[in-house]
Amino acid sequence: MFDFLWNLASFVVALGILVTVHEYGHFWVARKNGVKVECFSVGFGRAIWRKTAKDGTEYVLAMIPLGGYVKMLDERVDDVQPEDKDKTFNSKNVYQRIAIVAAGPLANFIFALFAFYLMFLIGVPGVKPVIGDIAPSSIAGKAKLSNNSEIVSVAGNITRDWQEVNLALIGEIGNDKITIKTKQADSQYISSFILDTRNWQFSPDKTSALTSLGITPFRPNVHNELSAVAEDSPAALAGLLVGDTLISVANVKTSDWQSFAKEIKQFPGEEVLITVKRNGELLTLAVTPKSVEQAGKVVGYIGVAPKVDAWPESLLIELRYGPIEAIKESAQRTWNLTTLTFSMIGKLITGDVSVKNLSGPIGIAQGAGSSASHGFVYFLGFLALISINLGIINLLPLPVLDGGHLLYYVIELFTGKEVPEKIQEAGFKFGALALLMLMAIGLFNDFSRVLG
Repeated sequence: MFDFLWNLASFVVALGILVTVHEYGHFWVARKNGVKVECFSVGFGRAIWRKTAKDGTEYVLAMIPLGGYVKMLDERVDDVQPEDKDKTFNSKNVYQRIAIVAAGPLANFIFALFAFYLMFLIGVPGVKPVIGDIAPSSIAGKAKLSNNSEIVSVAGNITRDWQEVNLALIGEIGNDKITIKTKQADSQYISSFILDTRNWQFSPDKTSALTSLGITPFRPNVHNELSAVAEDSPAALAGLLVGDTLISVANVKTSDWQSFAKEIKQFPGEEVLITVKRNGELLTLAVTPKSVEQAGKVVGYIGVAPKVDAWPESLLIELRYGPIEAIKESAQRTWNLTTLTFSMIGKLITGDVSVKNLSGPIGIAQGAGSSASHGFVYFLGFLALISINLGIINLLPLPVLDGGHLLYYVIELFTGKEVPEKIQEAGFKFGALALLMLMAIGLFNDFSRVLG
């Protein structure tokens, strides 16, 4: 329940910020071009707060945080007084209307730059992308990638940490091959490998890009020994202690931490016998795991943590830059994610990427909650990513979106006259239908991931 509320709160905060930024872009440029703004709303539905300013603009905070709008005075839908005719949106020339409509998505890109700038000023902790293991019969195995080597680039993109490796790999979905360059820790010699990805089966809802290629990142050893037992937890009440070595759960041997955790999860709310070794003696204790929700499923939890070796200092990095360098880094990250998003949209259209990869509000909420849990700097990165996506989606040439309006205005630029209202109305209906279909697919995928 806590996870749900945390994800919901993070989602509302994230979307509230991004919608406000987007709509403020329209609002600011409209006012600068002399257009009267009647209403600035964040959210849809019933208003939970509203205030009318001295200039007559009403500011609204509404119940449903899935969007917002800026209502501008327009003779096509409003009864306009003669003295206000020059303040209407439709009275402005086509260049002014293009500026007003494009300002929303542009504000999202500017916000992404700002969020990434802050992120790089604060510093982003990371781990060098050193390979821990390669599955022999996998795509990476067949390409002869080796253990303990550091990935320095993917398809020409420099990779300083695992996040950059993942983003670069995702950008190569649908391509027949991927070039990966690596180096050993004690050498500056760069080795190049070509991965044959013609038969690459990658399902983001089931596995990571790395795992699907057969690459396992290096991780410190996790021992089958307890390093922490939470106070008043099921484990503490059963008598488990720090230093206990885990032997079995319900008579099933647990040779490592992963197998122990897997077995415990299968007994939510049910008593189960755990065998441990303490001071050279075997003890069997009865534990009743607490029922908790994890990734949409109810699993067992007893409140213990394993002993884990420390990360080698040589692998830990922090991407932190000064005020000037951070500008370059934020611009580069924004550009990379923008081109990646456009590339993925193109691959969705051509069928190289399945529509199963689309996420809806539930997926976004889970991402917001997860990033917020990891800390402010990660939440900033998430906000920037979603802001870029929001800007790009609004630029799609669907008449119900900003991109559709811009398409009509570009046609007007070339023809010298407005697109006929009947064509605009038909376009809006088509755009609304297409957008609803995309939202339905995203929601279906969300529910499939949660329930599956």
